[in-house]
Amino acid sequence: MSKQVTHRISTEGADPLSLSGVNDSNLLELEQAMGVRVTMRGEQFSVAGELEAVEQATRVANAMVDLARMGEVVSPEDVRRLVADGGSDAQMANGDYKILLPGARRVVQPKSQGQREYVAAMRENEIVVSIGPAGTGKTYLAVAMGVEALTRKRVRRLVLARPAVEAGERLGFLPGDLQAKVDPYLRPLYDALEDMMPEDRMQRALETRTIEIAPLGYMRGRTLQDAFVILDEAQNVSNMQMKMFLTRLGLNSRAVVAGDKTQVDLPNREESGLLQVERILPGIEGVAFCYLEEDDVVRHRLVREIIRAYSEDENA
Repeated sequence: MSKQVTHRISTEGADPLSLSGVNDSNLLELEQAMGVRVTMRGEQFSVAGELEAVEQATRVANAMVDLARMGEVVSPEDVRRLVADGGSDAQMANGDYKILLPGARRVVQPKSQGQREYVAAMRENEIVVSIGPAGTGKTYLAVAMGVEALTRKRVRRLVLARPAVEAGERLGFLPGDLQAKVDPYLRPLYDALEDMMPEDRMQRALETRTIEIAPLGYMRGRTLQDAFVILDEAQNVSNMQMKMFLTRLGLNSRAVVAGDKTQVDLPNREESGLLQVERILPGIEGVAFCYLEEDDVVRHRLVREIIRAYSEDENA
């Protein structure tokens, strides 16, 4: 007969609701995934069951507590990721992967091994090319790293660019002047920034052009010095546009290129600048490639399943 044990973990400093989830959904997820009994009483987390299962579940529980202490709202999706990682995020939470953003609504940190490698690459290289499906945090983590570099005065400017070509539509389909036509394409970048900075600080930075969000075409002819530059939706950038973007970099500048090879909206897929740099830039010192996969998806669990289904259909 297996030995039955109970481990108790202090939850002092962690928000109880964030830790347990709505209607104890996080605790139920941990119980079902690990085959243990989980309870919370006061500032104590108890895990009971067979020794081996309890030890594994305790590592996950410690990671959950660490996330809650840092102000994260823990979700059942987070619990599933922690179980898959064997609770390795507990170690990550105290390591070098946290992205510290003064005044931000929440601590930003990678939630999978692929995302951790992505953050490490952005810290160690001048140019990082991130390739992966929707929901893997390519843009979100890049914006967080850019805001961190800006607030720590490692750079003087943050520049975010996107091509204004998506989903088979063109700017002429939209009403209003040029700015009104362009804004919907740039909205995801604004959304990410709003998570990273207090609204008044963000508006001030936009007004003073310390932070600039613009269509890629606005980059032509410029030299971006002392800047953190992000190119989003890079799969929809032509070969010439990609070359133009990469050659904008000046002294003390860093660039992140993020895109999804499965969502090329250009008339000719082979004209995608993302596919070209994947062929010609590997091996150059200071340029790193990061590949994010289905397991790195941090949106709703169905997003991961949808991506897998499309991938299987294309392979078939």
